[in-house]
Amino acid sequence: MADGTTRVAVIGAGVAGLAAALEALDHGAAVTVFEADQRVGGKIRTGPFAGLPAVDEGADAFLRRVPDGLSFAQRVGITEFTAPAAQHAAVWWDGMHPIPPGLLLGLPTDVVALGRSHLLSLGGRARAAIEPLLPRTSTAPDSLGAWVRARFGDEVHERLVDPLVGSIYAADTDRFSLAAVPQLAELAAGGRSVLLAARHRPPTPEGPVFAAPLDGMGALVAAAGNAVAADGGVIRLGTAVHELAADGATWRVDGESFDSVVLAVPAGAAAALLTAVDAAAAATLGGIPTADVIMMSMVVSPDGWADRVIGRSGFLVPKPQQQMVTAVSYGSQKWAHWRPDDGELLRVSLGRDGLPCMHLDDDQALEVTLDELQRFHGVRHDVRHLRITRWPAGFAQYRPHHEAAITGIERRLPAGLSLAGAGFHGIGIPACIRSGRRAGRSASDRMRES
Repeated sequence: MADGTTRVAVIGAGVAGLAAALEALDHGAAVTVFEADQRVGGKIRTGPFAGLPAVDEGADAFLRRVPDGLSFAQRVGITEFTAPAAQHAAVWWDGMHPIPPGLLLGLPTDVVALGRSHLLSLGGRARAAIEPLLPRTSTAPDSLGAWVRARFGDEVHERLVDPLVGSIYAADTDRFSLAAVPQLAELAAGGRSVLLAARHRPPTPEGPVFAAPLDGMGALVAAAGNAVAADGGVIRLGTAVHELAADGATWRVDGESFDSVVLAVPAGAAAALLTAVDAAAAATLGGIPTADVIMMSMVVSPDGWADRVIGRSGFLVPKPQQQMVTAVSYGSQKWAHWRPDDGELLRVSLGRDGLPCMHLDDDQALEVTLDELQRFHGVRHDVRHLRITRWPAGFAQYRPHHEAAITGIERRLPAGLSLAGAGFHGIGIPACIRSGRRAGRSASDRMRES
């Protein structure tokens, strides 16, 4: 701009795009956000359900111990949070087994605690216990599954790590990047033995692991959108972007001039916009696979509610035990404010990478869910309220060496273009916020660097 203010376009108003916009505004840029949908938030969505004012359709919390989520929430004016009332989850393996203590995303750090669990066979526990005796396992292949199997054996991977990590990323971790899971990648790089290295890790901080606004995660993105507007940014809802083109040292977004552009959209959408800018980068981004997920929110009759599930936050279903359901969250036990008057609230996840689910219509999805819940709970549930949320292509899948591929793309992109969001730098609200803030900082600094 003539007055020296950097004009930044942010394409996408999910949490990464909103974080990018706020960061750019904080650095003095003029910001316009383009969003194809009629609301902000992307895959963060909260709405009334079963007489409750706010029940999440996607993520229901963020990691409190990772600073990005909490600091962002405070930045947009949210100061009151709630934490899960029930902390104890389980794994289904021919029955309900409590998740053993002392795990890091399913990876054992306390072999004694693991040895007391009946989730693993005696042979599986013995295999895990010899981990300190093994030579270092190379991380060069960048396969999470291959590395965990080599260190701890198949049972630890199939019954602990894959269900826990897979539920977060909707992933098949045998085809997933180790580097994309920072906590485990750090352990893998830290020493020869995970169990020996874990002895020197700092103690786990006290207090809740997760946090959520009292009005659900939708309140977080709504507050962020309001903060963008309050700080002088412009959010154009219902405005899909069709063309991104270089214009000398600046960029044109559907004919409008900007100094910098942040692509805070899924990888496939970014690829479509970049085709005319860098065909090779677009082809790489367009090749990033995705997974579909269906979220079944339901309130069921409390009749027959088994004692074995009382007090649990939910359970995970490992791949060898899966049919279509991958995880069940007992919402009315997990959250004190999610307690309907007429039953128990469940959120059931269907589908993952390698387990497609979008071919199911709503009636089929419900029938499959009830059949599988009967296997888990021993009772055919009477559904009193139902909401079906579909997330087609909702979860980017980080194949081995994903991080290197994205780094290579970012290095070759022309000046003034940045990527942000779950398609590139990590799934999870803190990771998306961190990615967005980095992109917003880079976009707003462009004029000062030129």
